[in-house]
Amino acid sequence: MAAAVRVRIGNITRNYVQTLLLQTHRLKLKQKVCFHNSTLLCVAGQELKMPSLSPTMSEGTIVKWLKKEGDPIAPGDVLCDIQTDKAVVSFETEEEGILAKILVQEDAKDVKVGTVIALMVAEGEDWKSVEVPSSSDASSSIQSPPPTVPSSEQTSKPGSGVAGQEVKMPSLSPTMSEGTIVKWLKNEGDSVSPGDVLCDIQTDKAVVSFETEEEGVLAKILVQEDVKDVKVGTLIALMVSPGEDWKNVEIPSATAPSPPSAPRATAKPTVAAPQSESLGPAVRTLLEQYHLQSSQITATGRKGKLLKGDVLKYITDNKLKPKIPKEVPPPSAPKAAARTPAKPPKPSVPKQVGDGYIDTEVTSMRRTIAKRLTESKTTIPHAYGVTDCTIDKLIVLRKQLKEDGIKVSVNDFVIKAVALALQQCPQVNALYKGEEVTYPVDIDISVAVATDAGLVTPIVKAADAKGLEEISAAIQDLAKKARDGKLQPHEFQGGTFTVSNLGMYGVDEFSAIINPPQCGILAVGGSRTVLDDDRNPVTKMKITLSYDGRAIDEEVASEFLDVVREMLEDPSVMLLGGQRGLREKIGF
Repeated sequence: MAAAVRVRIGNITRNYVQTLLLQTHRLKLKQKVCFHNSTLLCVAGQELKMPSLSPTMSEGTIVKWLKKEGDPIAPGDVLCDIQTDKAVVSFETEEEGILAKILVQEDAKDVKVGTVIALMVAEGEDWKSVEVPSSSDASSSIQSPPPTVPSSEQTSKPGSGVAGQEVKMPSLSPTMSEGTIVKWLKNEGDSVSPGDVLCDIQTDKAVVSFETEEEGVLAKILVQEDVKDVKVGTLIALMVSPGEDWKNVEIPSATAPSPPSAPRATAKPTVAAPQSESLGPAVRTLLEQYHLQSSQITATGRKGKLLKGDVLKYITDNKLKPKIPKEVPPPSAPKAAARTPAKPPKPSVPKQVGDGYIDTEVTSMRRTIAKRLTESKTTIPHAYGVTDCTIDKLIVLRKQLKEDGIKVSVNDFVIKAVALALQQCPQVNALYKGEEVTYPVDIDISVAVATDAGLVTPIVKAADAKGLEEISAAIQDLAKKARDGKLQPHEFQGGTFTVSNLGMYGVDEFSAIINPPQCGILAVGGSRTVLDDDRNPVTKMKITLSYDGRAIDEEVASEFLDVVREMLEDPSVMLLGGQRGLREKIGF
């Protein structure tokens, strides 16, 4: 009996041990299948490294991954947003496949350029079984880029150039979309320090000096002087670091002169052919679908490469629609097209014999003025108020000041009166922005100045705190700068109210269009002599207020006009700082 029990216990024990052994063996097999420790079962991944998204970028931080593990990727897709040393920039890939493994998570600080941040596999491969580099491999891949920096290799090889830092056409005013380089103030080979002026640029407002914040050597000028309508963001020059061979700078394949010059040249095949090799399939498809040339679009990729996002942005901005495919012209067509560019300049000649008229090209500044005035007149509910001022006392005071050596104009009195009136009626000193009305503390008067290029509105800052002489000096200085095209952006951008005076041109009365986001503009007519009720001659001057009905009520507008009229009719109120009650107290 005891022997039988021992045999039975032995069988149970043996079966139990075998079961444990089998389970352990199965666990090992499962572990091997799931975690792919064997190189035979793993798929080799394609490394995605931290890119250099600005000329001075050495490290970055991944702000957000826009693709997840397992997501398909097409050329031009944005993988993630990266915080560079300049701004948050989208990282677009030119590869096609599946994002298999994210190695650097979001908000990992100071990831060096060249560090492996993710792995991709080809379509159809098992992305879950991608082979992840070991820590030693990863460390070596991270540490390997510094000794093999492209710049050091390129400088050592005589056949390769030095990687240049791109200088692009800046946006020097809120409404600027293109500009013309009037004069280069630096030559190729000149050293450049932060704050130096590279060139003077004609914007839609004025000629503005382009100051750089970078340090180095101006290596190559890609856009010459007087090239018209260079788009903002177009590459205009290249810089290199101090000590580098600036003469050996590497010029990108898509150079800056092509965007402004390509639309004028009709031989399109010669422009598109050299760039087609570096274009991704998604970019080529969009260009063919919308009948576009790569030279028409500003490229933001590395070394001037055109990305899918650049094309989509151009299509969206210009509201383009797909076009039906057009037939390819015969081989002889390019030759005929190459001859035609010699003829178009003839229609642009200022005067044609026997035509009886002169053609004048519309400048970008005048196009912008027309656009803004049309937008203002069609979107702002203009309301108007007119009053007639008797300015005999003002004229007498002006003559007295002139005898004392103080030269001021009637317009100087008007600006001072308007500034003090805005002080008493702050509801008129308003800006309408984004369906909201804001009331600035400062009173900055924009003064309309006519120039050959168009109307400019330089600003008299804090006009309420300035005396008549200061206002007169400021207007003369700003008007001269405006006519010479030397206004700086801070001298014409902003303002809380505008004064436009056409009285010196013999205009008795007119109404002006509001300059948004301002809510009011005062139109000043010329002086005229009339008879009053007692048949005595008096000097009158009409002023017309145009105001935004969304921000200013009729009562407020009427009160503002009354204050301005009273100050112009009795300048003593103006000289006392606009305090009307003080005049009676001191016996004026």
